[in-house]
Amino acid sequence: MTNSIEATIALAGNPNSGKTTLFNALTGARQHVGNYPGITVEKKIGAYIKDNRRFTIVDLPGTYSLTAYSLEEIVARDFLIDEQPAVVVDIVDAANLERNLYLSIQLLEMGLPVCIALNMVDAAKRRGIKIDEKRLAEMLNVPVIPTIARSGRGKDELMQAVEEIANSHKTRSPVLISYGQDIDQALFEMERLIGDEQFLTDTYLPRWIALKYMEADENMRERGKRLNSRLSAVLDGIAGRVSDHLEETLATDPEAMIADYRYGYIRSIVNQGVITRANDLSRLHVSDRIDGIVTHRYLGPLVMVAVLFGLYQFTFTYSEIPVTWLETGIAKLSQLASDHVPEGVLKSLLISAVIDGVGGVLGFVPLIVFMFFGIAVLEDSGYLARVAFMLDRIFRIFGLHGSAVMPFIISGGIAGGCAVPGVMAARTLKSPRERLTTILTVPFMNCGAKLPVFALLVATFFVQYEAVMMFGITLGAWAGALLVAKLLRSTVIRGESTPFVMELPPYRLPTLKGVTTHTWERTWQYIKKAGTIILAISIIMWALMSYPGLPDSVKQGFQAERQALLAAVPEMVIREMQSDGDNGILSNQAHDFKEQMVLLDAREAEAGLKNSIAGRVGQGVESVSRLAGFDWRTNIALLGGIAAKEVVISTLGTAYSLGEVDPEDSKPLADTLAQAPGWRPLTALCLILFIMFYAPCFVSVVCISRESGSWKWGAFSIVFNTFLAFTLAVVVFQLGSLMGF
Repeated sequence: MTNSIEATIALAGNPNSGKTTLFNALTGARQHVGNYPGITVEKKIGAYIKDNRRFTIVDLPGTYSLTAYSLEEIVARDFLIDEQPAVVVDIVDAANLERNLYLSIQLLEMGLPVCIALNMVDAAKRRGIKIDEKRLAEMLNVPVIPTIARSGRGKDELMQAVEEIANSHKTRSPVLISYGQDIDQALFEMERLIGDEQFLTDTYLPRWIALKYMEADENMRERGKRLNSRLSAVLDGIAGRVSDHLEETLATDPEAMIADYRYGYIRSIVNQGVITRANDLSRLHVSDRIDGIVTHRYLGPLVMVAVLFGLYQFTFTYSEIPVTWLETGIAKLSQLASDHVPEGVLKSLLISAVIDGVGGVLGFVPLIVFMFFGIAVLEDSGYLARVAFMLDRIFRIFGLHGSAVMPFIISGGIAGGCAVPGVMAARTLKSPRERLTTILTVPFMNCGAKLPVFALLVATFFVQYEAVMMFGITLGAWAGALLVAKLLRSTVIRGESTPFVMELPPYRLPTLKGVTTHTWERTWQYIKKAGTIILAISIIMWALMSYPGLPDSVKQGFQAERQALLAAVPEMVIREMQSDGDNGILSNQAHDFKEQMVLLDAREAEAGLKNSIAGRVGQGVESVSRLAGFDWRTNIALLGGIAAKEVVISTLGTAYSLGEVDPEDSKPLADTLAQAPGWRPLTALCLILFIMFYAPCFVSVVCISRESGSWKWGAFSIVFNTFLAFTLAVVVFQLGSLMGF
């Protein structure tokens, strides 16, 4: 290196962290003091010279944050962005590690090249605090150098690390923190808008801009208004919407929530062997004491199992009666339509597609309400983050990053989520390989679309073991996802795992209003989806199951049979049916005649269904699907499920409605399946396995392709998942059949 100014180094840190002392130790007499242009904030610049190495060092004003409340914070942030120093040396007080790391995390979120000077380690030691700087460096993925600025200890090692960073010229990936589902979804939406219009992206990262708008950063908003007032107003609107929602549900605001999650991120770091205190446990905070139990290596998993099992027990126990009421109401509505709507296409559409199709999905609204209520309590209390923290040890065994836990949970890892936001939440993973593995495996979780299908099959065929079965289905989804992740990480997506940091937000006492609001929001999304997307798909599936219909020659054949039956029956029997049939009081001869006519109508309806477009497809693959116990009607439902998993229920309802044995006797789909030929507990179990793992819904496939950067991964998820699901279903069905189940 030549004796010239080669790079600019910025010193950042909290007030009283020893920053100025370190600045003096590094620069000696080679410094001068002035003011930043136009403001009274002091500007200190010096030079570090040793062994032909020369760096310009700027001592930034002391600040706790980069939110720009004060002139000092604005000056520090603007310098870091506008001047782009080669390295930012963040001076951290070792005795107050958690508080000081709050600034460090924000620097890392900005994607800056950071080196941490762990200062005043001697003072920390006197207070009984021991810090493993190597572990801290591993967790943050930045150099951490212990220093004592007052004596100059560690300054040479610090500048050696600074030189290595400055010479590497590596582009650093910003740290991505999850701030909870409400804020994360808004950030994703804002990032997309910012990226599409290149809004301030020449200076800031899109996510950082979104965060500043979410924190109501006035400095950033003023810049945004000057550049693009329209987009700035849109971003303000999104932030305002989230702010109102958080105020209503949790009595907090985005800025406080973001701070909570940042400190939770920091707490997760220091709790993983970074810091050891000699102090007795009585000084721990209440949340730390609770975490000592719920995240304990052995007790924690037992608590988690008990909580999840209790959730399913609560859901099925208390939703049973309202589900029965709703199913009965839908059946009566179907019967009412059958009695009063004239025969024809409209009647078939109304009963088979709308009432029996969509109604089958809506029949599980009470169960969804109870499930979402339980999930909202766990989420709002902060417990779900602890579940993720505990599962990290397991995830690492299977080659996944611990931060993948939250995408899994968002996708329905407990119950009732959605794969789309789960796939998007994988953006918080730094490693491209771990992110891709997570994207491909989160669709295996039990999303809110699969839940009603599982609930239908479990409540129909495993009525004595509902909670146990649903808990087993949850464990099965996790096990399948992790095993597939291990397979992918060992074959097509090889690579080293990166250190894990998981946000541990503070415990909160859930409010009734907050829990109720979150429950209603998710339930309404379910109902709205049933009334729009599911309705549209149900109508399409009804059309595919109704047309082209029977050829005229076949229709004439059935009509001839009908005429032959009528001709063979005495006139008095016909009059008896017309006069007493409504009361159900029939002679044996009249009853036999009615049964023959019903069976003939059912044969004609089934023949029409088989001759439809969907029926032909279902029959075409039945020779293969029979290996897993699936008949042609089930095949139709599974094809519809590729559009949206709830469609499996609506399509089954439509299929059995179009070809049921007694069209006059409308009853819930569960009763129909329980009495249908070929259906038994083993069949239901195999269908559960198949639906759990087969191709993601269409929207999820699009999202997988977009987030992975290639349609080949979307196609891979369809082909691989379906092959895996079918293989599992075939193995279970064949073994179960051999064992006599």
